[in-house]
Amino acid sequence: MADALPAVEPVGPVDNPAPARTALVTGATRGIGRAVALGLARAGLDVALVARDADRLADVAGEIRGLGRAALALPCDVTDGAAVEAAVRRAEAPVADGGLGGVDLLVNNAGRIDAEVPLWEADPDEWWSVVETNLRGPFLLARQVVPAMLARGGGRVVELASGASTHEMPGTSAYNASKTALLRLGANLHLAGHPRGLRVFEVSPGTVATDMTASMPMYAGRTEWTPVERTVDMVVAIARGELDECSGWYLRVTHDTPGSLRELAAAATGDRRGAARRLRVLPAGDGDPMTELLTGR
Repeated sequence: MADALPAVEPVGPVDNPAPARTALVTGATRGIGRAVALGLARAGLDVALVARDADRLADVAGEIRGLGRAALALPCDVTDGAAVEAAVRRAEAPVADGGLGGVDLLVNNAGRIDAEVPLWEADPDEWWSVVETNLRGPFLLARQVVPAMLARGGGRVVELASGASTHEMPGTSAYNASKTALLRLGANLHLAGHPRGLRVFEVSPGTVATDMTASMPMYAGRTEWTPVERTVDMVVAIARGELDECSGWYLRVTHDTPGSLRELAAAATGDRRGAARRLRVLPAGDGDPMTELLTGR
């Protein structure tokens, strides 16, 4: 059993945290994770990079240092609790000791997908491995990073969600279930941490051309892809504190921009604001006796 984390003393309500100076990005060696890490560095952040491939990590770290920012390469399997704890400890070490001095922004990007088959045809080991990467990984990272954020007065967490977080799919049941559960994980973090300065965002990147999507039969022959720059712009805006009013929301870069989200947040009030962009079970119709219970909290 993992050792308990040090208790964080309760504090009163906290205003929105300062813009992030440092970030930790998982799955940072390729695809969306690499693009986000480099985009944050270009925006002026120092970045800790987490992934399993040490050689690729070193390459990305070198690119970030070439941009004039500090980079820390942390080879780590995000499903390994002890490895995650050690990686976060290194990232949060004082600058004089080779760390970043703390993590202001956590980007949980590392993810996997399972075979496009019905559940009864799924391989049990592959199924559970996908859930561990997509759900246990973000849990372990947040569990290690968030306490220090709260102790400093707040911080921000970005979960790389998916369209699969919001609707059912006939195949890839592990991916579908884990990305849906990720929204619940983020909502839990938001509700528990918001009064103490934590801001949490579920960001869906659309369909980006990556190694993962290239391997998926459902995208065979696809020619139109969501530019990864849209996700980078969204995460940079979050890092700067521009979207703190959208904490707890599901954001999809195919439809949302930082500007449009600020307008939505300004217009959302009362009960509507409390349920904005959150996972809900829909009632069966106007006469459903569960309507108020399902939509009112």
